[in-house]
Amino acid sequence: MLKEKIKKLEIWDYSLIKLSVIAFTLFVLTIWPALASWAYSVNPWYYFILFIVFAIRPIYKICSK
Repeated sequence: MLKEKIKKLEIWDYSLIKLSVIAFTLFVLTIWPALASWAYSVNPWYYFILFIVFAIRPIYKICSK
């Protein structure tokens, strides 16, 4: 049932979901100063490493087909 609903999504829907997550994250950082302070204190390279780790599988799937 959920798989059928997910199959109906188009590329625009995925893009809008990503943008909504980014907007919500920025909202939370703005209303919660302690979280914003922590996010700014973390070394930016840790975020880049997380980006690479999270992107490995989708990039692999795209490039392997």
